[in-house]
Amino acid sequence: MNILLATMLLLSKHLLSTLMEFMGFSTFIFVALSFEAFLIFQKWNPFFHFLLLSCFFLFTLKTYIFNSKPPPVYLVDFSCFKPPNVCKAPFSSFIQHASMIGYFDSESVDFMAKILTSSGLSQETYLPPALHCIPPKTHHQESIKEAEMVLFPVMDDLLSKTKLSPRDIDILIVNCSGFCPSPSLSSIIINKYSMRSDIKSFNLSGMGCSAGAIGIDLGQNILKTHKNSNAIVLSTEILSTGWYSGHEKPKLLLNCVFRMGSAAILLTNKKEARNTSKYKLLHSLRTQRAFDDRAYLSAFREEDSCGKLGVTFKKDLLQAVGETLRSHITILGSQILPFSAKLWHVVSIIRKKFIDKSGEIYMPSFKSVIQHFCLPTSGIALIREVAKALKLNARDVEAALMTLHRFGNQSSSSWWYELAYMEGKERVKKGDKVWLLGLGTGLKCCSLVWECLQPMADESKRSPWSDCLHRYPVDTAGQGV
Repeated sequence: MNILLATMLLLSKHLLSTLMEFMGFSTFIFVALSFEAFLIFQKWNPFFHFLLLSCFFLFTLKTYIFNSKPPPVYLVDFSCFKPPNVCKAPFSSFIQHASMIGYFDSESVDFMAKILTSSGLSQETYLPPALHCIPPKTHHQESIKEAEMVLFPVMDDLLSKTKLSPRDIDILIVNCSGFCPSPSLSSIIINKYSMRSDIKSFNLSGMGCSAGAIGIDLGQNILKTHKNSNAIVLSTEILSTGWYSGHEKPKLLLNCVFRMGSAAILLTNKKEARNTSKYKLLHSLRTQRAFDDRAYLSAFREEDSCGKLGVTFKKDLLQAVGETLRSHITILGSQILPFSAKLWHVVSIIRKKFIDKSGEIYMPSFKSVIQHFCLPTSGIALIREVAKALKLNARDVEAALMTLHRFGNQSSSSWWYELAYMEGKERVKKGDKVWLLGLGTGLKCCSLVWECLQPMADESKRSPWSDCLHRYPVDTAGQGV
């Protein structure tokens, strides 16, 4: 019923907006023609005819020129961080170190070993240097070093790719969910690159794995009111500050699957950027279910019984994700799907509610309008849940599964590794639509739909997949995929 109400509400808003615009224009035309007929009938001076035409021209100019939509937002390019080999964390080393640390008992170590072997991760994922120490270094200064390690290289690479100076950047957005120092991460970047004094800087924290998509959504909204501007969005997660050293199994999951990663994305609304940008942003949608206690508490950072901080993942997390996703894709579908698909969906809901309760609700396929999907890499089970909801096949989720396998769960930056994978395989063609779907604690959901503007060539040579793309896809069935 909630899905039906959300769909009907959004559709009614769109229809009402269109109807009001049409009625306003029709009314003006009717009044103008009536007045013109009156002038002709009364044989008034031609000056009044000119005055009427001038009013009509000014109305049209105001409606379609001055009140036009803001300029489109383009994604010029993006960069992903490739950690050094010294940071690789094979399962054997991870378990050996966990056994040597001292504060994990044998049951906790065995549990983490079991999670690793069924996680879908490979032996080549990365942990920051602080977590390779025995015991792990989780104090503030180590987290600052990790932030510099993951953010500076992608910033350098992006500026090099786009041939921009740091002083060409008008807007800076940095998102990191678990680490929020003072001065902020955005201030660290501004200081490092001597950026302008009037730069608009923002720092997002506590937004979970959806923060990367939310950062893009924030950037495109700021660009609506700042013409001819460049915006950089930096997405990462600092792992040293989120390491859990207790014994509660739900909190140990984060240690096993979260891995190093970061991405830098350049957005712009400059007209000339269309000829050089990779993508244009077509749709952006944010929804959340923080008002619902079950969704709100499904993934929660809290202290355990011994006062040790960690993130708890509840057993009903997937169910809460499913509910959040269904309501979200219903609203998004009302924006991007063809009218016939939306109509059949609504009809099937009404039929199930009032006529045949045993009937199935028709779920339209997004594959009719979307060619590529960048999904959350929070785990195999979540990827399966999303794939089921969207009716995706193995090829559609390949990028998500291979990113999880090669790099692990990189939180808010994982989608860009997926997009780099698809670009490297030369699957993204000019005119294709790419859906980037973010899910984060709260629960919250954010979707970005992009249109590819340029043919992709030789992208594999300048991506984090450059040394291993030829080995993918791999068969991960033995790990539960």
